[in-house]
Amino acid sequence: MPEPIRVLVTGAAGQIAYSLLYSIGNGSVFGKDQPIILVLLDITPMMGVLDGVLMELQDCALPLLKDVIATDKEEVAFKDLDIAVLVGSMPRRDGMERKDLLKANVNIFKTQGAALEKYAKKSVKVIVVGNPANTNCLTASKSAPSIPKENFSCLTRLDHNRAKAQTVQQRGAAVIKARKLSSAMSAAKAICDHIRDIWFGTPEGEFVSMGVISDGNSYGVPDDLLYSFPVTIKNKTWKIVEGLPINDFSREKMDITAKELTEEKTTALEFLSSA
Repeated sequence: MPEPIRVLVTGAAGQIAYSLLYSIGNGSVFGKDQPIILVLLDITPMMGVLDGVLMELQDCALPLLKDVIATDKEEVAFKDLDIAVLVGSMPRRDGMERKDLLKANVNIFKTQGAALEKYAKKSVKVIVVGNPANTNCLTASKSAPSIPKENFSCLTRLDHNRAKAQTVQQRGAAVIKARKLSSAMSAAKAICDHIRDIWFGTPEGEFVSMGVISDGNSYGVPDDLLYSFPVTIKNKTWKIVEGLPINDFSREKMDITAKELTEEKTTALEFLSSA
């Protein structure tokens, strides 16, 4: 059996993580012969809840789970990581301006990027889930300059999966209205799909959606953005699928997204440089 890999999940006391952790621990993501040391990070006020999650994972008696560590300390959480799944972020609260939300998240992902830089393996694969995922991912990457930026990706798979199921664009809002909570089960499934594809590669002839660094793409998206592209993955390395036809509707949506992400990035970099 191979050596255990160290997998971090942040925001580990939250509802998405609760739907995610069992799949990571039972072999659904990294395979049925890959032992795992699972590290759970959350903020200090959530440690009581996190202890409950830890007890449940222990009660599952999953043979691949060699250890579970619950912590609120970054030097413990980020040490020697193979995979970091950054789920935790500041949620938008009533009356909160978008800029305030962005600033709070820049602070979180700057700190976590710096912790990756200081403690994690340089080969670590970083998957950002917490919204605004694209800009949070870019912030973390820029705060960890010695880790290749190609190692960072953000989750756009949930919308990809929704598109495959032919569900509507406003599905996220519909789930919140019905459950009074945001999508957790479907988000966790999308995270599992995303990580599994990084780990094992994409099937021959298939591509998936993933937020990755935009440098050198053929779709007219400016460089140095974390942008959702069609990618294939082999040997844990993604490659943008070039030359897919883009109709006028898609082009317009892509340009709007690039403009929004450029504005977010500019604001985030201002916060980064002043922090």
